[in-house]
Parts: sequence; structure tokens; C-alpha cells
Amino acid sequence: MTSKEVIVVPYSNNWASVFQELSTIFNKYLKDYIIGIEHVGSTSVPGLAAKPIIDLDLVIKDKSNFKEIIRILKELGYNYLGEMGIVGRDAFERMSDLSPADGSGKQWLRHHLYVCTQDSMGLKNHIRFRDYLRSHPEIVIEYGTLKTELAKKYPFDIDSYIDGKTDFIISILAKNGFDDEILQNIKQQNIASKNALIKPH
Repeated sequence: MTSKEVIVVPYSNNWASVFQELSTIFNKYLKDYIIGIEHVGSTSVPGLAAKPIIDLDLVIKDKSNFKEIIRILKELGYNYLGEMGIVGRDAFERMSDLSPADGSGKQWLRHHLYVCTQDSMGLKNHIRFRDYLRSHPEIVIEYGTLKTELAKKYPFDIDSYIDGKTDFIISILAKNGFDDEILQNIKQQNIASKNALIKPH
């Protein structure tokens, strides 16, 4: 398997456990600077097939201590990538499989790390979409089936995989009270992600 290969697997209970382990580490080193940690993305939804990559949002009140956060995360083994087209959501890239380097020598499951201000639209979208799926198991099955089929159809074409999901996501959200501003923002995030080093799953 290469890093560019699109592979979607059935939901694993291990994803929630890994998130908790990672949260413990980030809370230990960043407790003075963050106000919360959210498990977002497909691995945060029970029963949903996903790429086995954990998405974490470290929530901050504002950016007054952001340089210190960057410094601490660098010591833990993360490079700062910037907003990458999504205002209020800064991305960090792991330097190795040992990141976060907490001294344990553990090789961690792949994960995407973001720092989000508490009022950012990116954070709100992540949480609203996650919570919507968690409360609609029938959509989870439908969405998981779509992602599995797209991964088989486009195993080495992440852009087509993302495009194939976008219309479904937007159509579901549009039917369930998500306003035009949020829908447009999600479209823009998908476009930004296609041009970024970190891809959604």
C-alpha cells in the first residue's frame, strides 16, 4: 500500500481508543493552551467505513499563544503547514510514525492534526457533520457504501474520490437544515483539500 492509495475499510472500535490515547498526550503537553479536543472525520462516526486515519481538532480560544503551540507540537514531531485554504483551521503534518514523540517509542496510527479557533467555521462544520451522521445511522450505511465503492473505482485518484463524495454530502446536508453559507463553505473546504498535502477521508 502506498501513501497515495485510497483504501476504505470497515469501522473499527480501535479508532476511538487511539483518539483517546492521542488526546491524553496532547492534553498533557498543551493543557495551558487548548480548551478542547474533538474527534472528527469519518473515524469519529460509529459504524462508518473510512480511511483508517484519525482526524483531531485541537480547539483554542484564540491565537494569542499560537507560536507556543507550534513550538510544542514541533517538539512532539509535527511540522506546521498553515491554514491550507481554510480560515481558522491550521494543519500540522507528522514527521514520522513515532509522532507524537512522547518518549514511549510507540508507532501511532496515521492521523491528521488541526488546531482550530473555537469560533471557526471549519470546526463548526466538522462537528455538525459528525453529529448529524451519529444521529442518522441509515445515512451512515449509505455514505459508507458510497465511499467503499469510490475507493474501489478510484484507488489511485484521490481527487475523483473526493469529488464523488462531495455531491452526496451536500445533498444530505441541504435536506436537513444546513444553510447555504455552511454548504458553500464545505464545498470550498473540499476544493482546498484537493490542493493540499493533507487529504480528507
